[in-house]
Amino acid sequence: MKTIDEVLVRMDQIVDECKSSQSRIGYFAILYRQVTRRIGDGILSREFEDNPRMEKLDVLFAGRFINAYDLWKNGQKPTNSWLLAFEASKASKHLVLQHLFLGINAHINLDLGISAADTMGSEPIAGIQKDFNKINAVLAELVDGVKTNISAVSPIFGWLIPLAKGRDEMLLNFSIQLARDGAWKYAGEYYGCEDKNASILERDGNISKLANKLINPGKFLSFIVKIIGFAEWKSVDRTMEQLDVVIKEAQTI
Repeated sequence: MKTIDEVLVRMDQIVDECKSSQSRIGYFAILYRQVTRRIGDGILSREFEDNPRMEKLDVLFAGRFINAYDLWKNGQKPTNSWLLAFEASKASKHLVLQHLFLGINAHINLDLGISAADTMGSEPIAGIQKDFNKINAVLAELVDGVKTNISAVSPIFGWLIPLAKGRDEMLLNFSIQLARDGAWKYAGEYYGCEDKNASILERDGNISKLANKLINPGKFLSFIVKIIGFAEWKSVDRTMEQLDVVIKEAQTI
């Protein structure tokens, strides 16, 4: 893939595959497809510092998710943080937001830093920071929109969000803000290291620990998750369709 249009074609295929197979990987795929669309629209309207570079970054970034998905589907092993997200998708006990955050965890905390550094090549990594932050802002905007309207797919969670008064991330121990900051720090570390494979392996191990916390949030939160989960739709394709509506409504261009 060399263009965002080519990425979107493959993302459409993945979404369709997930609907057909009732795979909960589709929850993240729908969210990320909309992120890609949003970035593509932003490039057309020239809202980034370097629009051709942003397309290169976005293609590399998306490629890491798509490659991980293809490896897993073919019985091969992707990075462990993605493996945990994919394997968790087989279980009906996890919430829609847990599946979304597991995907975001692997993609932002590991993939984005690598993609940013690879995009810059020998150019100073600092030159891409504003556009790097823009991708995170787009993702955070869409996730905030999903949380605001989560009652469409998770009625009880939708009721808890207003009560949390901005502390809703504590309910699942995940912060996109912290992920973004950590991802940029790692982009610099990866950019400057000599053994990039070793760097990815070490980083993947640390991010996998965060994934495990999302999957197993402790006794109290697990009890809350179980209660919330009782009221969520069990039809994966129906949830995907409603999530797609919610995400599109959350998008502001």
